[in-house]
Amino acid sequence: MSLNMYLFFDGNCREAFEFYRSVFGGEFSVIQTFGDGPPDMNVPEGEKDRIMHVSLPIGSGVLMGSDRCSAFGPPPARGDNFAISIEGESREQCDEVFAKLSEGGTVKMPMQETFWGAYFGNWTDRFGIGWMINYEVPR
Repeated sequence: MSLNMYLFFDGNCREAFEFYRSVFGGEFSVIQTFGDGPPDMNVPEGEKDRIMHVSLPIGSGVLMGSDRCSAFGPPPARGDNFAISIEGESREQCDEVFAKLSEGGTVKMPMQETFWGAYFGNWTDRFGIGWMINYEVPR
């Protein structure tokens, strides 16, 4: 299992990650816009160029981020513009960690298969900290 940081932006994710890349070097391992997602996401036309997901490997970790889309909630505010991201090693491990850490918190997305080919869930724990857990399903 590994822990990484996930950052949320309101339209300037690309600019922020270009800056982080200029500082740390390297290349993005993934960069996708909301326009790359499936049509049933119902992303407003003016937000399709916003970043849905970007990953920048830094040392043994990964800095990840996205813009918030208005179809999925309000823009991020300082203090709720990050989450701890867990990369799980199995579905069972993800289910166990999700169940324990989400107890007494607020589940935003229960563990489920996603269009990007992962088993994923996210929540805010009882202390107000945002979490995500992702398991890349072998193909």
